[in-house]
Amino acid sequence: MRKIEVPVFIAGAGPTGLTATCLLATQGIETLTITRYPGTANSPRAHITNQRTMEVFRDLGIEPRVLQAATPSELMSNNIWATSFAGTEIARLQTWGTLPERKVDYELASPSGMCNIPQHLMEPILLDVARERGGKFLFNTELISMKQDAEHVHAICRDRITGEEFEVVSQYAIGADGDNSVVVREIGFPTEGQMGLGAAVNVWVEADLTKYVAHRPGVLYWMTQPGNNYWVGSGTWISVRPWNEWVLLFMYDPAQGEPDLSEAALQERARATIGDPEIPIRIKAASKWTINQVVATNMNKARVLIAGNAAHRHPPANGLGTNTCVQDTFNLAWKLALVLQGKAGPALLDTYTAERQPVGEQVVNRAMKSVRDMLPISDALGFAPGQDEAAAWANVRELFSDTPHGRERRQILRDAVDLQNYQFNCHGVELGQMYTSAAVVQDGTLRPTPTRDPELYHQPTTHPGASLPHAWVQRGQERLSTLDLVGRGRFTLITGVGGAAWRDAAMQVSAETGVPVDVVSIGGPDCDAQDVYGRWHKLSEISDAGCVLVRPDRHVAWRQVDASHLDSLGAVLRGILALPAAA
Repeated sequence: MRKIEVPVFIAGAGPTGLTATCLLATQGIETLTITRYPGTANSPRAHITNQRTMEVFRDLGIEPRVLQAATPSELMSNNIWATSFAGTEIARLQTWGTLPERKVDYELASPSGMCNIPQHLMEPILLDVARERGGKFLFNTELISMKQDAEHVHAICRDRITGEEFEVVSQYAIGADGDNSVVVREIGFPTEGQMGLGAAVNVWVEADLTKYVAHRPGVLYWMTQPGNNYWVGSGTWISVRPWNEWVLLFMYDPAQGEPDLSEAALQERARATIGDPEIPIRIKAASKWTINQVVATNMNKARVLIAGNAAHRHPPANGLGTNTCVQDTFNLAWKLALVLQGKAGPALLDTYTAERQPVGEQVVNRAMKSVRDMLPISDALGFAPGQDEAAAWANVRELFSDTPHGRERRQILRDAVDLQNYQFNCHGVELGQMYTSAAVVQDGTLRPTPTRDPELYHQPTTHPGASLPHAWVQRGQERLSTLDLVGRGRFTLITGVGGAAWRDAAMQVSAETGVPVDVVSIGGPDCDAQDVYGRWHKLSEISDAGCVLVRPDRHVAWRQVDASHLDSLGAVLRGILALPAAA
């Protein structure tokens, strides 16, 4: 049997495997990534891309390429509930931080904005970048079995075209192979939860709806009509490209039979929810999928690690799916690179589970709660299966009537729509990941108490384990984010006007460990970057002589309010990297 040897083997070339390949290749790590499919995603699938994920693409230097292919945030604003595109609009919610009272939160939190980039447009960009940086791929190749010993991971793969089987021998392997992960099965990763909690259909549609949506641009249009309120109503239209390419999503109850996916039936459903018989419709594809609520209790076992949907599966509510996948790999890649380079001990990889498993569990639970929280809208509208159509439309008229019952129902509807902020403006869930592990050294302070709802609002802090706060600073004639001064596979020590001694300490620690520690001073005109707005001073939570040690994934590893613990830096870095203490 033919044998291929490679430092890192990656099973799966969706957003998880592609981003992992990009990050590792950027850091000079040789990889081989396989996928059973002949190419990248052939349909839109996931699409919402939040600020934290855009920051990962910023770190990779590809944010402009992603934005060029994406729908910008200003065209993502509205969620619409209506009886059809041409029918009665029932309610509207501004989403993804575009409403005026939330816009400032999103702008202050990150240098990167949200965007809407469907998976079939994102994946080719990631593939091109990975190949440009040395990543190697095998398409039409499936993983058959996997085992590991003390030194290697052994993966048996099959070429789906020729039938040839071959072995990949690697030092480490990443399971990025999705919902039905072979890696999870073969290595025995334990999971909790349930599969098949709901059944849905995606229909990829071409239809020019400009005249119905250009004045109320958005990503999601929820259509609900008499006789069909199953879970999300008669159909949810998801914008793929403004305003002529869509995914029409509808759910069904398998106990009532499988849906009719014929061209005629799909045309009829699309036409009914558009409400305009003159609009030309082209059905491009249709596929069924299920809602799952599953999370792995462990994400690394010796030399095998899992990420993305292999480790956590949940409905698309909150738009957290691909975002969590990408962010898993951002946490993992720098750790794996340093271990392979001999600059960190293997125990560093144990911090991957400690940090990302709670995030995956939180995301799964939040998404499931958001799905359940959509029921009050259906209840407020009053549609029900088997309802008399005339009575149903009378029900809509009563909703907007000047009667005590109409006023009561409108208040119930407003409350139900307001609840959707926990799905569509859930900034704290999107950005507020706080890590606790051996790769984070606490400074003896308590984590800041949230001043606002921690799910809806992100609260920036340099508390160890938090993501480094964003603040605009100046370097010469260039405006930069504090996030632009860190990352890119390297540790960075941020200090201030009075922190010159930290520079010498970092240089010594770098020489002793072989791990580069960049030093960036932020403050006055003589610093590396000038805090011209004073915002970094407000957010840093240290003095001008203190420091914030930032990991390659931009999370705070350690901080000191002043220069009184200069001699601790070496021990701190060795502890983070699972290296032996200095002699």
